[in-house]
Amino acid sequence: MTGRCSISVGPLLLLSLATLSCGSGRQLQSVKIDPPAATSQAQFTATGTFSKPPSPVTLTSKDVSWCVGELTSVPNATPTACVGNIVPFATVDQNGMAQCNATTHGSGYILAGASQMISMNPDGGSQFKVSGYATLTCP
Repeated sequence: MTGRCSISVGPLLLLSLATLSCGSGRQLQSVKIDPPAATSQAQFTATGTFSKPPSPVTLTSKDVSWCVGELTSVPNATPTACVGNIVPFATVDQNGMAQCNATTHGSGYILAGASQMISMNPDGGSQFKVSGYATLTCP
C-alpha cells in the first residue's frame, strides 16, 4: 500500500510545481540601452529590469525587438515608437548593431522594447509598451 501512495503523490507533486512556475508573473518593467549615445556605428546592448528576480539581466533578441526611431527634435524626449513606412536615418539589426545611412545627418533614436503594439496609422511605426532608447548621431 505504501508504494502505491508514493507513486500517485509523485505526479501530483510534479504537476503542482509546474503550475507554480508557469504563474510566476515575472514582467519586464524597464529597459536600459548602453551606450546611451554613439556616433556613426555602434553595438548597443539592452538590460532589462524585471518585477521578480533575477533582475537586472542582459536582454537578447528573444526578449526584445530593436528598431529605429525618429530623428531627435525634442530635447529630453522619451521615444517609444519605431518609424513607420518612412526611410529611417539608420538601420539596426535584432542584435542591436546600428549603423547610419550614408545620406542622413543628425541624431536619432535606437529603441529596444517588448510587447509591441501595432499602430493604427498605416504610415506609423509600431509602439512598445516597455522600451529603452539611445541616441545615434550621424555626422
